[in-house]
Amino acid sequence: MTNKAVIHTDSAPAAIGTYSQAVKVNNTVYLSGQIPLDPQTMTLVEGDISVHIRQVFENLKAVCGASGGDLSNIVKLNIFLTDLGNFSQVNEVMAEYFDQPFPARAAIGVNELPKGAQVEMDGIVVI
Repeated sequence: MTNKAVIHTDSAPAAIGTYSQAVKVNNTVYLSGQIPLDPQTMTLVEGDISVHIRQVFENLKAVCGASGGDLSNIVKLNIFLTDLGNFSQVNEVMAEYFDQPFPARAAIGVNELPKGAQVEMDGIVVI
C-alpha cells in the first residue's frame, strides 16, 4: 500500500502554480523546484548568484525539514542554470550545505526560469 502525503511549510516559498512544495510517498520525498524566492515576500532575493544559490538551498532545506529529513537525505539533486558559467559558484555554495557522500547530481543549462531566476533546483529525498 502506498502512503502518499503532501508536504508544506511556510518556511519555503508557497507553490505558485498547480503543484505541491513536495510529495512524500512512503520514505521517498519528491521536491518541487525551488528558485531563490524569499518565502516571506515571494520575491527574488537581491544579490549575486551565490546569494541566489544559498536561498535555493535554504528553501530546499525548509521543505526537507517539513518532510522529516534534512539536506543530507537528498539522494538526487537537479540544478537548472540560465548560465552554466555559474556552475563553479554552485559547487562552492553546495560545499557549505553538504558533506560526503554527496548526492547524485545533474546540472542543466536552460534558456529561462520562472520569475527571471538564474537558478532552480529540485531533488529526491530518502528518509
